[in-house]
Amino acid sequence: MNDARTEIYARIRGTATGASRQDIDSALHGLGSGPSAPLPSIEPCAAFLANVLLQGGSISTARSRKATVQAVAKYLFERHRTHKIAAGHDQRLAALPWRDAGLLPRFGAAGSNDAVSVSFAAAAVVETGSVILLTGKASPAANHLLVEDHIVLVDCEALLSTLDDATEWVGNLRHRPRGIQLISGPSSTADIGMTLVSGAHGPKRWHIILTGEIPAEAEEEARELAGLT
Repeated sequence: MNDARTEIYARIRGTATGASRQDIDSALHGLGSGPSAPLPSIEPCAAFLANVLLQGGSISTARSRKATVQAVAKYLFERHRTHKIAAGHDQRLAALPWRDAGLLPRFGAAGSNDAVSVSFAAAAVVETGSVILLTGKASPAANHLLVEDHIVLVDCEALLSTLDDATEWVGNLRHRPRGIQLISGPSSTADIGMTLVSGAHGPKRWHIILTGEIPAEAEEEARELAGLT
C-alpha cells in the first residue's frame, strides 16, 4: 500500500513540476469563469431580497435612518416584546436615531442575556442572498452567532452581483479584518435523522433590512418571486 501511494504522489509531483508558471496561468485563464446563478429579477434590490427569502430569512426595507430604526423596533416588538438590542461599536449603528423608535441598544459583544443583535453588513451578494460581515470590535462574531435573532442592515449601495464580485471585493480591502463571515440564512442543520432543526449552531431567525434608495416595489416583487404572495 505504501509503495502504491508513493508512486501516486510521485506522479502528481511530476505532473505539477512539468509545467511552467506561465503555462499554468495561461491554462487557468483559458478556463474562464463559470456562469453565475440566474437572478430571480433584473432589479438587484428585488433579486437580493428574493434570495434572502429563499434562504429562509425575513425582510423589510427602509429608505431613511428614522425608517431603519422603526423597522428594527417593529421586528423587536413583534418577536420579543422588547426595546433592548445588542449592537457592535459600528459608527453607522451609533449614528442611527435609536431613541426616535424607543430603542435601547447596548453597544458591545452579545452576552447570554441578549436575545437579539443588530449588525451592519459590509457588503451583500445578490446572487445568493448572502451578507458579508467583517468581524471585529465594530461587528463582534458573538453578535452574528450567539443570539436567537440576528438583524442585519444592508445598504443597497453595498450590493455585489455575484460571489466572484464578492471575492474580488474582499481581495481589494485596504485593511485585513479579524475575520470574514459570509452568512446565507438562519442557522439550520439536518445532521440528525435528516430532520431540519433551526438554531443549532447560530441564530434561529435572520432578518434583513435593506436601506437606502430602494425601488418602491422591490419588497413586494421579492415576495412574489419567492412565492410568498
